[in-house]
Amino acid sequence: MAEGPTITPVILSGGAGTRLWPMSRESFPKQFLPLASEQSMLQQTALRVATSDGFAPPIVVCNVDHRFMVAEQLRTIDIDPRAIVLEPVGRNTAPAAAIAALMLAEKDPGALLLLPSDHIVADKAGFLAAIDTAKSAATAGEMITFGVKPERAETGYGYIHRGSELNSQQGVFRVSEFVEKPNSATAEKYLSGGLHDWNSGMFLFAAETYLNEIERLEPKIIASCREAIEKAVGDLDFLRLDPESFSASPAKSIDYAVMEHTDKAAVVPVEIGWNDVGSWTALWDIGDGDDDGNVVHGDVLSLDCAGSYIRTDGPLVAALGIQDLVLVAMDDCVLVTPRDRAQDVKAVVDE
Repeated sequence: MAEGPTITPVILSGGAGTRLWPMSRESFPKQFLPLASEQSMLQQTALRVATSDGFAPPIVVCNVDHRFMVAEQLRTIDIDPRAIVLEPVGRNTAPAAAIAALMLAEKDPGALLLLPSDHIVADKAGFLAAIDTAKSAATAGEMITFGVKPERAETGYGYIHRGSELNSQQGVFRVSEFVEKPNSATAEKYLSGGLHDWNSGMFLFAAETYLNEIERLEPKIIASCREAIEKAVGDLDFLRLDPESFSASPAKSIDYAVMEHTDKAAVVPVEIGWNDVGSWTALWDIGDGDDDGNVVHGDVLSLDCAGSYIRTDGPLVAALGIQDLVLVAMDDCVLVTPRDRAQDVKAVVDE
């Protein structure tokens, strides 16, 4: 890492991961699962920055019901976090970021890195290089988001329209527009145009910059968060936010609350092997497939199968002659779906 203010990683661990049911459950969501390696996604996220210079110990913001899992998973990889902050209720990412920024602002108003705990970054060196690129701009008051170069005309992600490069900030571009998830034709146009990047949900900005902007744009959020910290209670190694105060905050993402409205939004385009692991198809995409395009985990017997993701954490699964399916078996339930319907698993959970 280049010289500059120390970055405090803030790891957001509040997601439910419903599209990875039946492995991911409300009580044990995907960030705690070893889906892409022997380590959980939370552990991979923490290790990505823990072993590099220029980073302080992380702050983890998580659901109160997951506090012991967070603490134990960090302990087993020898990471001692600055704080584990417990949300009494989910309020999306803008309030979670405000809590962390308030905790840092008095002693360290400098850089603040926000990382979802349920994403994969295969190229750690590229990730750290992107942070180096973004760091000076963030120190100068820009609010940096990282845009992933699209590999396909994806309709499941939001996009960032890149504007002009910032003066004296090579590799950093003004955000022209945040774009919602497009239809297929629009996604194809974005892909061919070369000026749109996938919105990764990773950010780098100074704590004081974020607090100033959210104070201006969303005063109810910052008021609720200030009160939630003032009335917070220490509990063993955890900080419990005041339930009544925090629950009063509007539930908004950083994009909706701040990034889409600020004139400080900038983007660093990256190619870092990013994947949000938003469905079983994503795990098939990044998995080590066999000659027939099957990705297999666990006690599986596969004969004449092709293009399928087959996983069991329970009984032997025998698959014969299937094609382009997702088959996931647990001790208590089994999911079978065409691979191109894997994004719709949330409907099963809702039912």
